[in-house]
Amino acid sequence: MIKPLGNRVVIEPAKEEAATSSGIVLPETSEKRPVKGTVIAVGPGKLTEKGERLPMSVKEGDKVIFSEYSTTEFKEGDKKYLVVQEDDILGILE
Repeated sequence: MIKPLGNRVVIEPAKEEAATSSGIVLPETSEKRPVKGTVIAVGPGKLTEKGERLPMSVKEGDKVIFSEYSTTEFKEGDKKYLVVQEDDILGILE
């Protein structure tokens, strides 16, 4: 598994099939942003100019929504993971 640096977060995306209310399956290129996922790993936080570390707002296990266009994808085995900056996480789902 990857250990993120700085204010980066590793997310396992939720498997969602995009379909309309009438059952038409939408292609991946359709407008379906933001995306949901589960936080798998969290970096230590961003460093300020004074060298102080800012605490992260999310933790492992949090369910989050984030902007898909801000992700970097990687695979480990047959699983897909995404790396995002903490600033690109839009919110924590409760």
